[in-house]
Amino acid sequence: MRAVAGCRMNIAAILNGLLVSVVAALLWKYTQLSDHAASLEEELHLTQQSQELSQARIDYHAALLALQEHGTRMVCTGKMHTDRVCRFDYLCYCSEAEEFVFFHGNSSVMLPNIGQRRFQPALLDLSSVEDHNTQYFNFLELPAAALKYMPKPVFVPDVALILNRFNPDNLMHVFHDDLLPIFYTMRQYSDLDDEARLIFMEGWGEGPHFDLYRLLSSKQPLLKEQLRNFGKLMCFTKSYVGLSKMTTWYQYGFVQPQGPKANILISGNEIRQFASHLMEKLNITTKEQNEGTSPEEKDQYIVVFSRSQTRLILNEAELILALAQEFQMRVVTVSMEDQTYPSIVRVISGASMLVSMHGAQLVTSLFLPRGAAVVELFPYAVSPEQYTPYKTLATLPGMDLQYVAWRNTMEENSVAHPDRPWDQGGIAHLDKDEQERILASREVPRHLCCRNPEWLFRIYQDTRLDIPSLLDVLRESLKTRPNLKKTRPASTVHPGRVREPQCQTSVQATNEAKLTVSWQIPWNLKYLKVREVKYEVWIQEQGENTYMPYILPHQNYTFSENIKPFTTYLVWVRCIFNKNLLGPFTDVLMCRT
Repeated sequence: MRAVAGCRMNIAAILNGLLVSVVAALLWKYTQLSDHAASLEEELHLTQQSQELSQARIDYHAALLALQEHGTRMVCTGKMHTDRVCRFDYLCYCSEAEEFVFFHGNSSVMLPNIGQRRFQPALLDLSSVEDHNTQYFNFLELPAAALKYMPKPVFVPDVALILNRFNPDNLMHVFHDDLLPIFYTMRQYSDLDDEARLIFMEGWGEGPHFDLYRLLSSKQPLLKEQLRNFGKLMCFTKSYVGLSKMTTWYQYGFVQPQGPKANILISGNEIRQFASHLMEKLNITTKEQNEGTSPEEKDQYIVVFSRSQTRLILNEAELILALAQEFQMRVVTVSMEDQTYPSIVRVISGASMLVSMHGAQLVTSLFLPRGAAVVELFPYAVSPEQYTPYKTLATLPGMDLQYVAWRNTMEENSVAHPDRPWDQGGIAHLDKDEQERILASREVPRHLCCRNPEWLFRIYQDTRLDIPSLLDVLRESLKTRPNLKKTRPASTVHPGRVREPQCQTSVQATNEAKLTVSWQIPWNLKYLKVREVKYEVWIQEQGENTYMPYILPHQNYTFSENIKPFTTYLVWVRCIFNKNLLGPFTDVLMCRT
């Protein structure tokens, strides 16, 4: 019996061992199968992408024949590489060489055909940042006959917009250099619609704000690295290359110290249209749109941007309490580190005031409602007059925001970090004399971008705010207490030409004459409610270089001072609305006394 029992125990042990082995083998096999399935799924995904970009919506043989026979075609807008955007038919990209290719065929067009000037320095800027030598675009040229010796091309049926993102890690750059220019470039060309494909060629990874780029098209944007997945030669049936620079308002100091662009072509109206589009894509409804909200939901509040890593407000709790007491409003904090971007935009889009240390997060002020205030805080030794991207944004015509800057003037209220890495304000890598000079300096001198150690040292300081000083600045600077409900968009309608201008002259004596000028109101004035209407008249004696300007409240006037008999005068008239909205001048009147 003992022997039988022992045999049974041994058999049980053997069976247990076999079971463990079988289970282990099954687990090992499952792991292999799982890895293989994941690999197959990834391969299938890439295959589906490739099929979508090649065979799914295009007659491949017709496209190949068109490329071989007719070649690439290019027509551009703009006279210089800095203002040029080009449209291509059948522009190709060779992923092995990392070069775009223009194939010359029987019907190839290249306008402008500027020869070797195309390399001085480039055909165009791929980014909205003007004339930056890392952003240039050009292509190689080959005869279409070379296609027979090259890899089989993959054709992209989508209309593509090919560009460089300038700095996708920084929110200010994302909005100013990429999103706004992309948005309005797509509206400049009717076939760059919601079905267009964005192609990013600068070589960066997705970056922390990639979801914002996804809002501009229903198609997934493609990165340069991903183009390798679709074959060695990729041909875009229709593409636009480059970005419009009309929406940018700031230059970063590559050639001269940073500041507003000399000729800003965008107003707050266009920026607000862009912001509304993004909020719609994010399913965010503003207070103005949501008429059905309860009084409790319409309360006014202040938003403070909280930073948790650098450029800290060391007495943030004291600031929140002081703002709540001063303005009798609720104060909420938002944080780029702790909150999703849609949640931050939702809060800012209903705020009466946004308070933040200088930094990229302040570009979110473009989502503030009209009438709100932007309060930008600057660390010790950093002049608000030298760093104004957000002041420029807030004060664009049509943004209708109030802007206030405050700077810390007390060095004892600053905490610097000289031992941090150089790109976070550290100066330990500098020689002792340079460190001592920076520590003794009371204001960062004007400088070029982008690695000035004194600027980085000061801008990355933490600050203990002098609350009474800040409140004094707010009381003095805010034109009115922020009141969103009464604010309406300012009218920017310009007057038309004055109509039926005419002149009459008379000679009173050998040394005395009169000139009467009259006109009718501009045609659009009768349909407008305008606070103030005046007229500007220029009078110039024929043959002279100077003219006499007059601002008049009426539609006719008789001039006698400085009017000479038997003399020809040139006269121009235009209308002015509300002091600064100017209409066009009339054609010149020739008036002989």
